[in-house]
Amino acid sequence: MKKQLLCLLILMSASGASAADFPVTIESCGTPVTFTAPPKRAIINDLNMSEMAFALHVQDRIIGLTGISGWYKMTPEFKRQMGTIPELAPKYPSLETLLAAEPDFFFAGWNYGMKVGGDVTPQTLSKYGIKTFVLSESCVFTRADKKKATMDLLYSDVLTLGTIFGKQRDAQALVSGWKKRLSDLPQPAPGARPLKVFVYDSGEDKPFTSGKYAMPTAIIEAAGGKNVMDTLDISWGTTSWESVAATEPDLIILLDYQTGSGADALRHTLEHHPLMALTPAVLHHRYLKLQYAELTPGPANVHAVEKLAQALYPAAAR
Repeated sequence: MKKQLLCLLILMSASGASAADFPVTIESCGTPVTFTAPPKRAIINDLNMSEMAFALHVQDRIIGLTGISGWYKMTPEFKRQMGTIPELAPKYPSLETLLAAEPDFFFAGWNYGMKVGGDVTPQTLSKYGIKTFVLSESCVFTRADKKKATMDLLYSDVLTLGTIFGKQRDAQALVSGWKKRLSDLPQPAPGARPLKVFVYDSGEDKPFTSGKYAMPTAIIEAAGGKNVMDTLDISWGTTSWESVAATEPDLIILLDYQTGSGADALRHTLEHHPLMALTPAVLHHRYLKLQYAELTPGPANVHAVEKLAQALYPAAAR
């Protein structure tokens, strides 16, 4: 009996989870969700959320991914971490697809694998015993108490995932390491105005960009800049070229969806637009290409902040 108990304790220690850690209750967009044990059959949606789970090394608890290949190309590193985990749906998964896999947990977000009023929601999944954690950045679509995006969106979600999977210490170590990296970044000189940044996702007639509640605002501010569209009371959406040009951005982030020449096409649009061509960023060719995973909540945000800070304040980085 003692030998069996010892073996059990060793297995628990190796997995990083202890029965004493459960039950745990987390908040998902303000709704409490209780876990009596770590998920064993998790499904994760999208590149950014998959990378959060991979950072905690819980691949052995993941039975499938959704919402990746229909939108973007997977990098070799992502494929390596994904290993033999199958992709169950290239874009938004249907309820039938999820139920067929018999998961016990789904990590997704509003407009990240789920749609408000759609067939796949925390409420519809709960009927089948499937617990859901909703990406915090996306809670603006269902909550009245909206808050401007900060890096805490990433930190809190990783810490919550750590709680869900019984990986609290690993999650805390990750977050502490990220905070240390960002604390060492170059910043504008005391008293100097933060340099202005515009995020250009897509669109020719009207630009699609990031507003107050989306992760790029947090990334830009962590790098010592200011999102020129942080007055937009939205997560992601369209605006006018006139309003963007009037802000005179110092640098423009070009969103690269890993589809080849996407970012180059965005630059061509800017340099041939009668208003944008006269802005400081375009006149001085101050661009920074960032990929989708770097601009949506996930571990890649930290490197994105580092790259942006160095692009904004190269003298301070020396």
